[in-house]
Amino acid sequence: MELIIFLIIGALAGFAAGLFGVGGGTIIVPLLFIVFTQMGYPADTIMHLALGTSLATIIITSISSLMAHNKKGAVMWPVFKNLAPGLAIGCFLGAGIAGQISGLYLQLIVGVFLLWVAFKMFKGGKKKTTSDTGNIHTVLPSKPKQLAAGGVIGIASAIFGIGGGSLTVPYLTRYGVVMQKAVGTSAACGLPIAIAGALGFMFFGMKQQVDVPNTIGFVHIYAFLGISIMSFFTAKIGAKVAHILSPQLLKKCFAVLLTIVGCYFLYKGLV
Repeated sequence: MELIIFLIIGALAGFAAGLFGVGGGTIIVPLLFIVFTQMGYPADTIMHLALGTSLATIIITSISSLMAHNKKGAVMWPVFKNLAPGLAIGCFLGAGIAGQISGLYLQLIVGVFLLWVAFKMFKGGKKKTTSDTGNIHTVLPSKPKQLAAGGVIGIASAIFGIGGGSLTVPYLTRYGVVMQKAVGTSAACGLPIAIAGALGFMFFGMKQQVDVPNTIGFVHIYAFLGISIMSFFTAKIGAKVAHILSPQLLKKCFAVLLTIVGCYFLYKGLV
C-alpha cells in the first residue's frame, strides 16, 4: 500500500515538475511531509526524511534531464567541473547541518524558501536581462570562486532538499550566461548535489539511529523507488502539456501553489 502511495506522489511530482519547469524537490518535499505525517512517523524526523528522500529521487530525474540538455549542447562542462567539487562537498556537509536542526526549524526554513521561490516566479518574466540576448559575454569568476559558490549552493540545496536549479541558474545568468546554457549546466550540477546529499542524509541519519521502517538513515527506500520510477516517465508528459498551455499562466499557478504550501509549513512550524 505504501508503494502505491509513493507511485502516485511520483506521478504527480514528475508531471508537475515537467509542467512548471521547476525541479521536483519543491513538489516532493511538501507531499512527503504530508504523507509521512499521516503515517505517524516521529515528528522531529519527518522533515529530515522528506529532504533526504527528495534528494535521492533527484539522482534519477537529473540523469534524464542531463542527457536531454547535453544532446542540445547546453551543458557547459568546464563550468560544471569547477562547480561540482564544491557542490558535492557542500551538499554532504549541508546534510549534516540539516541533521542538527530540529524538524520544526526545518519546516520554517523550507516554508520561507518556498515563499521566496513563489515570489521570484510571480516577479519573473516582466524584465528581460542581457543574458536573454546572448550578445553580451561576461567572464565568469575564477575557479576558486566558482568552487566556493558551489559549496554555498550545495549546503543550501541539502537544507532545502532541492537539486540546486533555483540557485545555480540565477548564479550563472548573473554573469551573462545565456539562459538555455544556464539551465542545461544547472541540470548537470543537480547530479553531484543529489548523490552527495542523499549519501549525507543516509550517513547522518544512520548516526542518529532513525527508528522508521524501510529507511536507510534519512532516506525512505519505498518512497525513493516509487517516486523515481513514476516521475521519470510523467515528467515528459508534463513537459508536453506545458507547450500547449500558456507558460506565464503556468508560472503564476505554480507560484500560488508554492505560496499555499510555504504558508502551510510556516503554520505547522509556528503553531
